[in-house]
Amino acid sequence: MAAQNSAGIQTLLDREKRRRLFREACPLDEPYSIADNLADTFLAREYRTKRVKDARSEAQKEVEDYRKQKEDEYKQFNEKQSSGNKDAEQQAEKDTEKKLAEIKDIGNKTGQQVVNDLVNAVVEVKPVAPSRTAQPVA
Repeated sequence: MAAQNSAGIQTLLDREKRRRLFREACPLDEPYSIADNLADTFLAREYRTKRVKDARSEAQKEVEDYRKQKEDEYKQFNEKQSSGNKDAEQQAEKDTEKKLAEIKDIGNKTGQQVVNDLVNAVVEVKPVAPSRTAQPVA
């Protein structure tokens, strides 16, 4: 608050100084002369220009802040989504390891029996005559 008052007082002092410079440049005996009018116009234009510049810089700052905020939100969203994928990958990896362990256990338990059955099937041939006796007509 004190800084605003100080800035306002400084602005008034600057205006008065410029009015004095205009009066010296255009000496007239009237109480409110053309010089005062020119000074007011010039000061008003300068004040408007300064306000527009300030508004632009403030708007630019707000845009940058908003952009930074949205980029941070986007990064957080991506991290959250990618961490969900990592969790799913880890779960799939665990499931795969579990299934592989089951298959290996089954192979260890019944593997020798399967090999023996295959060897017996190859070594012991049991020919069987076909049951179909009629020839197909072409």
